[in-house]
Parts: sequence; C-alpha cells; structure tokens
Amino acid sequence: MSADCIFCQIVDGEIPSYTVHEDDDVLAFLDANPLARGHTLVIPKAHHERLQDLPADLAADYFGTLHDLVGRVEAAVDAPASNVGFNNGEVSGQEVPHVHAHVVPRFEGDGGHPIHAVAGDRPDLSEDELESVAAAIRDA
Repeated sequence: MSADCIFCQIVDGEIPSYTVHEDDDVLAFLDANPLARGHTLVIPKAHHERLQDLPADLAADYFGTLHDLVGRVEAAVDAPASNVGFNNGEVSGQEVPHVHAHVVPRFEGDGGHPIHAVAGDRPDLSEDELESVAAAIRDA
C-alpha cells in the first residue's frame, strides 16, 4: 500500500466508495467523477503504478475480474456497449499512479467517441517504420 495513494486509501476504507465488487485481490467502485452513468473503476488492491508492474498471477485475477464486470456494468445501466481503457503512466493522462481500468458505459447518441480519439493526431508511418517498430516490440 502507498499512504499517499487515494486508491490505497479507498482499499483501506479510509475513503468511502460505492463498491460494486470486492475479493481478496481486486476492488471495483463507481468513479467519483463519472463520464457516464455506471462508470466503474477496477483496481488491484495491491499498489502497482503501471499495468506492466502487475505480477503475472495478479494480472490474471485482475483481468478475469475485469472480464466479468464489463457485462455486469453494462447490464446494470442498460448500456448497449462500453469503452474499457487504461491510462498507463503520467504522459497518458494517468492521474492516480495506481493501476486502474475504466469501464465507461456507452449509449446511443451520448456524444462520446471511439478509443482512437484519445491519441490526437495520427502519425504517417511508412511500411519500413511499421516493420521497425514491430521488430523492436518483438525483440523487447
């Protein structure tokens, strides 16, 4: 746990939340500043800042819970769809340095956009650049 992390304080019960799921490793609660009715945050209880910091066993449990919750959130608010996303690191817009997934219910005509709208201007990459990036990822 991290004493100055708001999500760790929620896990410890120091800050109240509208909890929708809790087990030994994962907590899910309604976002205090929702983008839509039912906007839910899903966090590991253990403090890890970035997605790649999660140990493999915790990641498996975490994603299993996230998988289960997406349909439950949509059903609870009668949403036909949702966006599920992570801000992974400060530059991406991560405001709380504790892994958390956003499950944002989506509704017809809600004014929202697809996930591609989050990145701004798209780069114009040549096939050589694409192959170079792909090779770097494979080799990392």
